[in-house]
Amino acid sequence: MKKRWLVNLVMLCVVASLVAFLYIRPKQAVEQEASYEISTYKLAEFNAISVEFPAKAAVKLDKVNGFWRLSAPVNMRADQASVQRILSIIAAKSKDKITSTDLEKFGLNNPELKLKLTRSKDNVEEFIFGTHNPVTDEQYVAHRNAVYLVSNGYAEAASTQVIELIDKSPLKPTEKVAGFDFSHLEQWEDTRLNLDLTDGKWKASIAAAKPEQNEMNEWLDFSWVHNPAKSVEMYTPDRKKTYPYVEIKLADGSKVHFDKIQESPDLLLARPDEGLIYNFPSDAGFTMLNPPINIPSK
Repeated sequence: MKKRWLVNLVMLCVVASLVAFLYIRPKQAVEQEASYEISTYKLAEFNAISVEFPAKAAVKLDKVNGFWRLSAPVNMRADQASVQRILSIIAAKSKDKITSTDLEKFGLNNPELKLKLTRSKDNVEEFIFGTHNPVTDEQYVAHRNAVYLVSNGYAEAASTQVIELIDKSPLKPTEKVAGFDFSHLEQWEDTRLNLDLTDGKWKASIAAAKPEQNEMNEWLDFSWVHNPAKSVEMYTPDRKKTYPYVEIKLADGSKVHFDKIQESPDLLLARPDEGLIYNFPSDAGFTMLNPPINIPSK
């Protein structure tokens, strides 16, 4: 009897502990907050973008050979990351989905901008940006007969100034470097420095130079390939002026020409074929024009 009594007492304690735990534990939310996806599209589906404004020219972009280019109001390489930010509206989520024909209520009768994303000639998805909600600090966006409240950042990305949408990399992503001709820069005029990358090995035209391969590869990567300018501006070559210049040799046998407009306080390199001036900080600019070829000091 005593043994059975002890077993019952233990079981009673266990049950009491379980009840107490269930009673005092933090109550979890039963219902999750509703969330609506504006679309289920994929970035790779689109090949053209048009950003239309009520009082200025539309900005248009087209995907060419896998890379985005501005086609209006200028024809330039586009900054790929900026284009991805414009396209990010397709992945937006909203706590609110409203079905309404009252466009004026949400400022959609006179929209701030219209974003048109093209998948094919006859398949264009339109996102219309209306007024801002002062309570949530979000913006009304209409897509496919529904209105959503989304972050203001989507309109800001689509409204980026054209000059900021231009690719700030001095080289195209398809241009493969095979060498440099620095012989027309003041510091290399006497030695006529040329560099060639052949079968993965760097060679310098200066006999005393001892370029270290890994160091040269890092210099190319961080100084030219992955070194975007801090800003760009339009460039129209002046045939009456002659600038020092550098030429980059490409794997296909062609060359890219850069005029050195100035070296201080910032390095300004102009690329005539792109019609752009690239602005680099002075320290980065110095490294770009002075490769680590390791010439022994006399």
